[in-house]
Amino acid sequence: MKLLRIDASIQGPRSASSALADLATAEFVAGQPDATVQARHLGADPLPADLWATAVGASFTPEADRSPEQAAAVAQAKELADELTSADAVVLALPLYNWGVSQHVKTWIDVAIAGAPTGTRLLDGTPTVLIATRGGGYGPGTPKEGWDHSIDYLRRIVGEVWGADLTVIERELTLARVSPAMASLVELADSLQQQAEQAAVAAGRKLAVQVEKQADAA
Repeated sequence: MKLLRIDASIQGPRSASSALADLATAEFVAGQPDATVQARHLGADPLPADLWATAVGASFTPEADRSPEQAAAVAQAKELADELTSADAVVLALPLYNWGVSQHVKTWIDVAIAGAPTGTRLLDGTPTVLIATRGGGYGPGTPKEGWDHSIDYLRRIVGEVWGADLTVIERELTLARVSPAMASLVELADSLQQQAEQAAVAAGRKLAVQVEKQADAA
């Protein structure tokens, strides 16, 4: 049994999304102690920015005529797709950057799609926790309402295109304690953090139960 974990923060040990993913992962492992955890950190070890274009170009090139770079790109794309299709459960920690998904995440998504036949549901029915964090506030009535161009895209890709059995955890105002302009929001931010942490723990437990049920039904 395998849990695939994907992180994308550039904040290292200060990452709010990774902290929540740690909680979910720990609960999953507690419930499934024999499971393995396969981790890929797109922020710490990003994929090459031109990987997708090279892989797509290779798909229009006869295999015998592909350059070494094209052959390597095709192999990398297949590896990413296989990581998804072989997972029994998935935890995705994907923070909002500049009002959308980071270049690291977009490249990963594009390359994974290129690594399987068109229309492949890479997470078909796979229990998946998507953790989305945001430094500011984007809810109804806030000055930045409608500026989050990440979460709807991720729901569409992970839940609909890839077919995951999706649970979403969101945490806002992660910068409240480090931004003087957000000082009045610290209390609210702390409350949202607590709620997100509780949700992450519950989601990790749920993942463990879901994969156990799937294993029993197989």
